[in-house]
Amino acid sequence: MKLAILSDTHDNLYTLTQALQRLHHADAVLHCGDFCAPFTLKRLAEGVGGKPVHIVWGNNDGDRRMLAAIAAQMGNVHIHGEFADFDLGGFRVAMSHYPEVARAVAAAGEHDLVCYGHDHQAYEARLGRTLLLNPGELAGALTGRPTFVLLDVFTGTVEWVEVTPC
Repeated sequence: MKLAILSDTHDNLYTLTQALQRLHHADAVLHCGDFCAPFTLKRLAEGVGGKPVHIVWGNNDGDRRMLAAIAAQMGNVHIHGEFADFDLGGFRVAMSHYPEVARAVAAAGEHDLVCYGHDHQAYEARLGRTLLLNPGELAGALTGRPTFVLLDVFTGTVEWVEVTPC
């Protein structure tokens, strides 16, 4: 199983459109918050061809009511709220927008993957069996480097993907 892990899109439809070209390789998509506007979530949900999209809220996801309406309309989007803890075929995942929450959860060693966003800094570390991962910012606004991750859960291979900033 392959997972695509994204965060901090911040309405950059240009980089999201580029990322969608690679997301067809994933079986599911995880987004660690800060879509910002509902139309960005809609573009992602449509662009992955019905594959499951799991999201947590970010601090810039202001219109949560409309984001929830889009998620319901699309049918493939699972909103977990501020924190996610779920299983994908025996692979245990936790998600938060915030680094401090993710680091504490990862330290407990109860998950295979803990991912987060917020600080826009790409990060990868192994804490025992747990992969702690920040896919960086898809927007590319703060770092100038729009990135996301493709993770093969069977091999543990982490592929960093960089798209061209606009």
